Amino acid sequence: MRARCPFHAERTPSFFVSADRGTYHCFGCNVGGDVFSFVEQMEGLDFKGALKILAEKAGVELVYERGGKEKKDDRDRLFELMEVATIFYASRLNEQSKKYLQGRGVLETTVHSFRIGWAGNEWSEASDYLKGKKFSEKEIVDAGLAKLNERRQLSDKFRNRIMFPIADSAGRIVAFSGRSFGEHASPEAPKYLNSPETPLFRKSRILYGFDRAKTAIRKANCAVLVEGQMDLIMSHQAGWGNTLAVSGTAFTQEHAALIRRMTDNLVLALDADQAGIKAAGRAAREALRSGLNVKVAQIPDGLDPADLIAKDGADAWRSAIREAKDIITFLLDVLEKHLPAQAGAPHSDRFRRAVETVVLPFLSDVGSPIAREQYVRQIAQRLDVSQEAVIQALLHTPLEARPAADAAVSVGQVKNIARAHHAFALLLWQKKMPKPQVDIKKYAADLEAAVGKEAMEEFAALTEAEQEALRFSAERLYSANRNVAGDAKDIVRVVHEERLRRELAEVARAQDKAEREGDTARSATLAKRSKVLISDIARLHEEV
Repeated sequence: MRARCPFHAERTPSFFVSADRGTYHCFGCNVGGDVFSFVEQMEGLDFKGALKILAEKAGVELVYERGGKEKKDDRDRLFELMEVATIFYASRLNEQSKKYLQGRGVLETTVHSFRIGWAGNEWSEASDYLKGKKFSEKEIVDAGLAKLNERRQLSDKFRNRIMFPIADSAGRIVAFSGRSFGEHASPEAPKYLNSPETPLFRKSRILYGFDRAKTAIRKANCAVLVEGQMDLIMSHQAGWGNTLAVSGTAFTQEHAALIRRMTDNLVLALDADQAGIKAAGRAAREALRSGLNVKVAQIPDGLDPADLIAKDGADAWRSAIREAKDIITFLLDVLEKHLPAQAGAPHSDRFRRAVETVVLPFLSDVGSPIAREQYVRQIAQRLDVSQEAVIQALLHTPLEARPAADAAVSVGQVKNIARAHHAFALLLWQKKMPKPQVDIKKYAADLEAAVGKEAMEEFAALTEAEQEALRFSAERLYSANRNVAGDAKDIVRVVHEERLRRELAEVARAQDKAEREGDTARSATLAKRSKVLISDIARLHEEV
């Protein structure tokens, strides 16, 4: 079985599953394993977390033997501690907090479902309770629930706060977010306080509500991203169980990868204030880079999603989500609306400059060539210019600096695909397997032209993981009714196009630099090379 890999963004399916062996392998990112490692990778869990999810799906009850010689590891102890802490905070939820939540529109059943609790005013109430349950001071500190003061005594991290437990993908509590509240709360304290990073909690990998939202996201084929715990709780209560929230950090590539495993579609519904709009912009770019289709729900100024639901009801929230605009259209509408004409500066001119500086960087992150072409056409119509002018402006748009690992993955994907399939061709020859309808020598020559001589030189030595990849190749190419020659041609075309696109991006950046430095001769040379590359890419598509 073949599909697009859930572990990295790709346009051409390179992820293969062998039902007979119960294993998988991706030729793009070279990841492989069995069902347990798959769930661990997909959900960001340890083995026991993956086991819990698989047992629930299979309807198998896990029975843990007590009193045996096997000792619980440190993570097990921390998970148990966090569960006990959740029960403790929930049992302390006072009437004042309940009244506040009721005033925000939260129903009592929702309070119980989300296990909302209360951290009181005492300096070490939670720590003392946990010590009474036989947890050590080190474990309490490691869980992020307390710290040692100057006198080496435990001091609770959360005090005078409404407590929202945060779970991992398997539903195990790993952290808390506490909202400052109550008569003893310090006015100087942050409104929301989140658990620090711990052995269980990595902010860049955890989305609040993900454990609850997975099924709803798959069913709706869409995820809704909000900013805070109250926004998520009210959205779930209003019937949108596919809602997620960030937990005290910016939206990351890891967050986007979690979502993309469930759906390709994301609606951003962050706060309508200036900070929320900036956060939406950053989240949108990360999502686009990860291959998600991004829309933005417009929320009335001065309201967040929770306020909108409490004030105008679930129907208003439903309308905001269903009428969400794709990110490029949203940006164009906002710029056109908020750019009044100034004396001596035509509205169209100011709008054009804003589109170049604000919208085109987002467009450069769109992975789908078809979607990018549609956006180019839309921008050209809005500016009343040719599509060629928009394309040229896009090529000169500076690319935002990204981690070196991202660039390495792009090159690595091409090399891994080529390595696996070329090595398979050699395997056919060496092992005298049934000869495919393809000229192996010509195939090798075409592949070298596509990926370069340097990559071809790496094909000689094969690791154990690549041996597994060869078995997947054999299953794929020798399954029933496969067009082996067509597959080989497609592989060469894909890796060739990826190489040309990388070179085109490098040429565009070099040309932009040459123009800024006034080097007209070099700029003209690069412009010619750019035209050749564009023509070569177009020719590859004509050959399909």
